[in-house]
Amino acid sequence: MIKCVRKANLGKVNFISCFTWPWEFRPLEISSCSPKIDNSTQEPMNCTNHTAYVQCLPAPNITCKDHLGIEKFFTGHEVGFYKPIACRNVNGYSYKVAVALSLFLGWLGADRFYLGYPALGLLKFCTVGFCGIGSLIDFILISMQIVGPSDGSSYIIDYYGARLTRLTITNATFRKMQTYP
Repeated sequence: MIKCVRKANLGKVNFISCFTWPWEFRPLEISSCSPKIDNSTQEPMNCTNHTAYVQCLPAPNITCKDHLGIEKFFTGHEVGFYKPIACRNVNGYSYKVAVALSLFLGWLGADRFYLGYPALGLLKFCTVGFCGIGSLIDFILISMQIVGPSDGSSYIIDYYGARLTRLTITNATFRKMQTYP
């Protein structure tokens, strides 16, 4: 357990907070906790096993005591802790390129060749995109990110850009029963 105390007096009130994890600070107690983005992958740097650790800087005038009882005073310029965030596995397949290939050269199967499906690409090439119907269906599937790279990785999409997130329902999902009046 980590105990953090804000050493600032506002009137006669001292702010004292206890936390289970250091990344559960209130927003005013952290000055910076944003990831450094790799330009080539558009994911946080040092992403391994779908997790990246981000340096977090506590706000000035925060004193924290760790589980050993050692106190540390933060001025707002030193790293206080590393917060784990989720990241995606990418291998160089761009979402923008895949959509553009599907839109303009989908009838030749270029999108499937690019994503690593050479057999389907050749089949689309020989049938002229399944007479256009297959090209339209592939364009919709790639645009909705249902069809992705064949190696199981994710598309490279701008980090702060629009991404689709799949929501799944399992047996552990809470379902609120509808009440009728």
